[in-house]
This record gives sequence, C-alpha cells and structure tokens, in this order.
Amino acid sequence: MSTDPRSRAWVEVNPLALCRNLERIREAVGRGVRVAPLVKADAYGVGLEAAVGALEPAGPWGYGVATVPEGIRVRATGVTRPVLVLSPAPPGVAGDAVASRLTLCVSDLQSVRELVEAADRLGTDAAFHLEVDTGMGRSGFDWRSVAEWGPEVEKLAHGHVRWEGMFTHFHSADEPDPGSLGVQGARFDGVVKALGGLGGSGRLLHLSNSAAALRRPDLARALVRPGIFLYGGRAGHGLPTPEPVVAVRARVVLVRDVPGGTTLGYGATYSSSRVERWATVGIGYGDGLPRALGNRGAALVAGVRVPIIGRISMDLTVVDITDLPSRRIEVGTEVTLIGADGGEQISLDEVAADAGTISYEILTGLTSRLPRILAEPIPGEGG
Repeated sequence: MSTDPRSRAWVEVNPLALCRNLERIREAVGRGVRVAPLVKADAYGVGLEAAVGALEPAGPWGYGVATVPEGIRVRATGVTRPVLVLSPAPPGVAGDAVASRLTLCVSDLQSVRELVEAADRLGTDAAFHLEVDTGMGRSGFDWRSVAEWGPEVEKLAHGHVRWEGMFTHFHSADEPDPGSLGVQGARFDGVVKALGGLGGSGRLLHLSNSAAALRRPDLARALVRPGIFLYGGRAGHGLPTPEPVVAVRARVVLVRDVPGGTTLGYGATYSSSRVERWATVGIGYGDGLPRALGNRGAALVAGVRVPIIGRISMDLTVVDITDLPSRRIEVGTEVTLIGADGGEQISLDEVAADAGTISYEILTGLTSRLPRILAEPIPGEGG
C-alpha cells in the first residue's frame, strides 16, 4: 500500500482479512450452505468496488444490497452472480431491476404485480424472493396470514416471473439469549410447510445474518447473508471476534505547546491543567469520526495510546501528546483512530462503545471525503 503523503485522512482496507472472515462464516455453517455477502451501504462503508473485488474470487452465491441503484452499481463491476435487493423497492423501479437482472425481494402483492408488469413489458425473465415477517415487523408478508397471501402470490408469479426464494430476518440474533431465533425459525418453517402444496419446499430459503450463522448454524438453510462480521465488527454478544478489516488514519496538521488554563474546542469543554503539548489531527465528524468521542475517545500516535481532548470539530480533532515518550511528533505524523499501530490497537467495536453506538454506524458513517486505500492487494490481482 502506498499512501499519498498529502492525504490528510483515509480509510485503510484489508481485502485478505475480508476474505478470511467470509471463510469463517463458511466454516461455521458448513460448505454445503451458500453465502450471499451483503455489500449494501457501500459495503458497510468499506467501499463496494473494493469489497466485491475481494469477494469475487471466493465464489459467493451472490450479493445482497438494499436498493436498486446499489444493485446496478454491483453489476457495473462486472458481477454476473445473483444480486438480491433485500429492502422493499419504491414504486417505479421494477423495470430498472429487471433490466439489470436484479432479484427483487417483495413484501406485498402490489410489488409482485409491478415486477410482473415490468418483466412482461421488457420480455425479460425475472425472479423474486418473498420476505416473511416472523417478528421483525418492518417488512414482509405476515407469517400468520400465509393462507391469504400465499395463493395470491402464486397466481401472480407467471410468464416471465419466477418465485425463486423466501426468507426472513431475525430481530435479536446479536443478543446473548438466542431463544427468539428458535421461535422465528419455527414460524418460518410453518410458512414453508403451509406453502408446500404451492411448491414452497423447492424454493431457496434463507434466514441467517452474521450473528445467526455463528450462533445457530443449524438454522442456516440453503443460504446465509453475512454482513458486519465480514467487515470486522463483532456480530453479537459472546460470538467470535472477526479479523480487523478497516483502519482509519489521519495526519497531524499542527503541534503546539500550551500553558495551563488554555481552553480547547467548541464550548471550551477542555482546559489544560498544566503546560501541555497538543497535536491537531486532520479528521473530524465531517469525515465520519463520531463527535461523541470528544473527551472520551483515544488515538494511537507513534504506537502509544493518547486521549482525544475537547469536542471533535467537523474537520479537526485534537489529541494530548504531552506524556508521549521522547519521540518526535510533527506535522505529517500518522495518527490511528481505528486500527493497530505497533503493539497497540483501537478496535472498531471499542470506538463504537466509546461513541455509544454500534459498529455498523461507525463504518457506514465514514464519509466519501476519506479515500479508501487497499492495505493488501485484492486476491487474484497480483502485487
């Protein structure tokens, strides 16, 4: 990896670690279960093109996205595998999905009708997966009323349109008590059984995200949909720690010594208690560094953990380097906000905990102002 010395801040991505995390999911659920990595939200902030480029040689079944434009972006990378649009699509986009060979996931009869109309109009075959709401509540056909919607969906799926798959989403797989997984799994199995006379038993079934795949691999069915674990975030309480994939680094843009009583940042929430040395770092909440880390987060400078002081600004963050060993810290020195430096490490999940949020929000909050730089070559692409 070569980082432009003029870069003020960047995201460092390790594609080899991403692939190794995928292999750990495969080991958990068994090689007979197919895998559809989620690459929605710019591959959880990692960078969609980099993530797909890393994952393609691993031979996934396909990919999962949230929106039709995201699916089109996956196709633009040259991917020919299935691409599932997992969230309900707004009206008017079915034609775009069919034209790009995306597989829509449907939660109501009108969505099926729109897909059929688009496929017939374009004269193009299309498939859909049906979401069953077994307790998440935000989307899907209600598991309790399968006798009402099941036959209607079967009637609509004809001609160019095929009802290929069916899935649900666990609401609490990340929690330490996995009892709800069994409840939701049983509800889903009941729907599949009820649809047996309509050919439901032959469809591609999938239930599990990262947490469920690791906690209850017996629920994996034909396909799993891992997300956060692939990108280096813990999937839930008591579950394995993934290999880190992302590091966030920035450069010192100013070093200054200040007397005691010097205030810092908006609201002057920090004041030096003695003569201190501060390093101003070229990253802020405009880059995705959470503002909540002010006066509570940490950074690594020359392999040493130092505190973030004062409020984080949109573009700048200040760290206290007063007690650093006698190493020269100057403008241009690299600072690590997430990741490892020497023998020290600040994990993604540690940053999320300090900010009072989850690792998903930290990753997806990293803005486009931060270039994504590969720490290792993408597998199969050479040096």
